[in-house]
Amino acid sequence: MSDRIENDSLPGRRQVLTALAGAAAVSPVLLPGGEAAARTKPAAPAVSRAGKPALNGNIVTTRDGVSLYFKDWGPKNGPVVTLSHGWPLSSDSWESQAFFLASQGFRVIAHDRRGHGRSSQPWDGNDMDHYADDLADVIAALDLRDISAFGFSTGGGEVARYVGRHGTGRVKKLGLISAVPPVMVKKASNPGGLLIEVFDGIRTAAIADRAQLYRDIASGPFFGYNRPGAKPSQGVIDAWWLQGMQGGHKNTFDSIKAFSETDFTEDLKKFDRPTLIVHGDDDQIVPIDASAHAAKKLVPHAELKVYAGAPHGLAETHKERLNQDLLAFLRR
Repeated sequence: MSDRIENDSLPGRRQVLTALAGAAAVSPVLLPGGEAAARTKPAAPAVSRAGKPALNGNIVTTRDGVSLYFKDWGPKNGPVVTLSHGWPLSSDSWESQAFFLASQGFRVIAHDRRGHGRSSQPWDGNDMDHYADDLADVIAALDLRDISAFGFSTGGGEVARYVGRHGTGRVKKLGLISAVPPVMVKKASNPGGLLIEVFDGIRTAAIADRAQLYRDIASGPFFGYNRPGAKPSQGVIDAWWLQGMQGGHKNTFDSIKAFSETDFTEDLKKFDRPTLIVHGDDDQIVPIDASAHAAKKLVPHAELKVYAGAPHGLAETHKERLNQDLLAFLRR
């Protein structure tokens, strides 16, 4: 792998390097006890998941015994929308869209990913295959059909891998919002990606002071609050930080590898339902060229909406526009 990024003046590229890798000096990532974090070691294969998921109130127990908290808003007979959240957040990060769509007659299902929010914190299985299978278990436990499945950031990877592993038999429409697919990290097959050192910097900062890392991301590049003229909301920053700190340390740490190194190219090729892609062209977290523009090439029938000047966290900063775009897409 090259030690340099060519064309590092591309929109968003330099900002990611300075805002995230700069959060801490890049050094070998050590887990407690001195065990080096293996960044190149292949992810463990998915656990065999025999049997059926169980439903108890607003908790789904997956086939491998993980408890997933979920929200079920809106009329139970309404068209179903599922919302998969980003790192290191929870379903609360979707609340503006969930409240709006439920108020428009949709049944909105949003779960906390394993290891995040109010779900349990398994030591293992913090990878995209498990995330996708967990989404499948939520869908199966609630017997959801004709779903419009939307994923934000890491959640976009979850939705893509769900399609790759489980198909679109229960899916009506698909949406990728500020999403990570096809793949974030730079490699031979993805020369426009980000250097692994960017993600090593996040891992290093997470081990050193996870709480401060989350403050820095929320108060800076995530919502574009580091841009000239921006008006940061302390409430939004605090809510982001709180959601992140609810997640398990090991789970959110492992998830950095999951969202940055998983290649969703083949999953996107299986998108055979109407698809909406929304991305900000000032996204400093998931630069648009390597994500939305690349995804559009793999899903040529998708509708791509680019929000000029919008940051990664456009579900908050541009929530009125996003709500209307989602509603229009769902009503077609």
